[in-house]
Amino acid sequence: MVVTSPAFPMDATRLRRLLEQLRHGDIGVDGAMNALAHLPFEDLGDARIDHHRRLRRGAPEIIYGQGKSPEQILRIARHMAAAGGPVLATRLSPEAMAEIEEKLPEAAVHPSARMAVMGTRPRQRQSGIVVCCAGTTDLPVADEAAITLEALGHQVARIADVGVAGLHRLLGTREELTRASVVIAVAGMEGALPSVVAGLVPCPVIGVPTSVGYGAAFGGITALMAMLTSCAGGLVVVNIDNGLGAALAADLMVREKPHKKQKE
Repeated sequence: MVVTSPAFPMDATRLRRLLEQLRHGDIGVDGAMNALAHLPFEDLGDARIDHHRRLRRGAPEIIYGQGKSPEQILRIARHMAAAGGPVLATRLSPEAMAEIEEKLPEAAVHPSARMAVMGTRPRQRQSGIVVCCAGTTDLPVADEAAITLEALGHQVARIADVGVAGLHRLLGTREELTRASVVIAVAGMEGALPSVVAGLVPCPVIGVPTSVGYGAAFGGITALMAMLTSCAGGLVVVNIDNGLGAALAADLMVREKPHKKQKE
């Protein structure tokens, strides 16, 4: 098993070569950063942790807990936490959540979202992101989105139970929605909420279909197809129950981009 320490992202030879190039002006700081952005990973045998994903993408690798044993999740989480930054684990079984609570008391476990957040978390900033959901049964998916965003350093406004069956409830929050920089709208059943929100606000709206609903909801397929065929232009849609994906998309939308120097 080859292990590359996250504290030393390259082996000594490659690191020395890069530093020599930087010292002699053969490569600039931006070039060195670009080289480092693709390295390294840490090989645990049954998992290869991409420690530099945060440097490349702005968000860390996420531990997908479904199908992993509690022991595997704990081992991966400890290695990721040692490298610094927030560590998120999603789709956790009750057994995995219990194990994390017992073995990692510093972790924040969120049973409704089946998530755990560990490691160093950035200071929260006001980004103007709103997460709303149609019904109380959509809250686990909405929670997954909101908790992910909070772990990435965003303050999140949450609005629950504003489905279109009682449209006045949604309209009562219109002022808050209109001020948002991004709205994540979570809905099952016929999936109408994101279309209505997208017709009201001037910011990007991310629709998240959930698997909530009676027989003809087909486990979220009806909501997904309704959102994909929405007449509200510009509505962005992620997969069924994918609150995590919606959060990562919202994070990209509001993140400040570094100024790139124009080529002379």
